Amino acid sequence: MIISRTPFRISFFGGGTDYPEWYRENGGAVLATTIDKYCYLNCRYLPPFFEHRSRIVWSQIELVQENAQIEHPAVREILSFIGEDNGVEIHHDGDLPARAGLGSSSSFVVGLLNSLYGLQGVSPTKEQLARDAILVEREHIQETVGSQDQVSAAFGGFNRIDFDGQQEFCLTPIELPASRLEELQDHLMLVFTGQVRTASDIASELVKAISSRTTELTAMHRSVDEAVDILYNGSDLTDFGRLLDETWMTKRSLTPRISTPEIDDIYSAARKAGALGGKLLGAGGGGFMLFFVSPEQRQQVELRLDSLLKVPFQFETSGSHIIFNNESDATH
Repeated sequence: MIISRTPFRISFFGGGTDYPEWYRENGGAVLATTIDKYCYLNCRYLPPFFEHRSRIVWSQIELVQENAQIEHPAVREILSFIGEDNGVEIHHDGDLPARAGLGSSSSFVVGLLNSLYGLQGVSPTKEQLARDAILVEREHIQETVGSQDQVSAAFGGFNRIDFDGQQEFCLTPIELPASRLEELQDHLMLVFTGQVRTASDIASELVKAISSRTTELTAMHRSVDEAVDILYNGSDLTDFGRLLDETWMTKRSLTPRISTPEIDDIYSAARKAGALGGKLLGAGGGGFMLFFVSPEQRQQVELRLDSLLKVPFQFETSGSHIIFNNESDATH
């Protein structure tokens, strides 16, 4: 039996420039961190004593005889991708809901690749996990997705990720003094809007609009440089919050589906209560919102958003890794 643990991520700046449709011609970059909220994938070869050959447990339970019968697209396509023909049992558990803007789909793909490779006795590098996940999501599942989530999930940590060419990426860790990093974390608040959505639908609209949104996407790319400079040059961190506000206004203008009246109301309420900036995480339409709030204003913002769930978190650095490996079960 193999169990992988793969983190979810928060993307601060540059989201949208990580789509190959943009960065192949223009280059792209994001500033993002993984957090201590995880996707767990428990995998084993299923003994041949059951009427079914494989059992897949996610938000539903699938009992199938052939891989092609599996309804979960990521599970079906990953088993095909790695050439796994034996009967398997796969259980998924997540700390936070899916389709909520934290890169959960890519965390699932990265984590399942990691677990199933482990069953086959393979120890993939983090770079291989990231590249395989991008390939599976875009070419095999045929989702309209960017390339940042897979890299963050595989490597973990607080990073600048640059994109160029076909599927090229360069990861640069953000290495700050512990006091500076703690100060940043103390200013962040994660709030669940209660709405979930299918990101690829919204992303498809964004990709179609790329050619007419060059000015906006160029500004979003440039914001990564500005944010990194703020973090390193000792500037008042309130500049980071104001930049979040500025880039959220730019992002929400890309397509009408990125924000909603309800999300706009939440954002406005938080700003009036003292938040300096923030953004809706992920492609848009719902899920989690991130706010930049000084510790002195935090209680006031929380009270203003009292009907919404707040999720405490810390940055994490481990990325996807195997947390349990029973070698005797990991052969077939």
